Amino acid sequence: MDSIVHNSVTCKKARLAIRDTLDVIGGKWKMVLLTILMDGKKRFLELSREAEISPRILSKELQEMELNGLVSRTVCNTKPVTVEYALTPYSETLKEVLEAMGRWGQQHRERIIEEIAQ
Repeated sequence: MDSIVHNSVTCKKARLAIRDTLDVIGGKWKMVLLTILMDGKKRFLELSREAEISPRILSKELQEMELNGLVSRTVCNTKPVTVEYALTPYSETLKEVLEAMGRWGQQHRERIIEEIAQ
């Protein structure tokens, strides 16, 4: 009986942890933006073009990512004013997650292509 209760508690904690993770990195754009920023800092318009995301949505996503400590925002002393975004050291903790998602996505794409070809 104790192992059933323990497993239930463990599962509940795991679900809560996954929910917390998705609150921070979930959605359509955050992981894409993190992957783009792995190549180095980018200006706002560069991110918008590369991710093919509207400026309004990009602004919202970047604000949330900055609040969660995943990206840093630097206002450059240029005319016109430009803003650059970069990954923080904390965002490095997501590297394994990003790599795993990339591998899974590639395998899934190959599977779908194989199914279509049959």
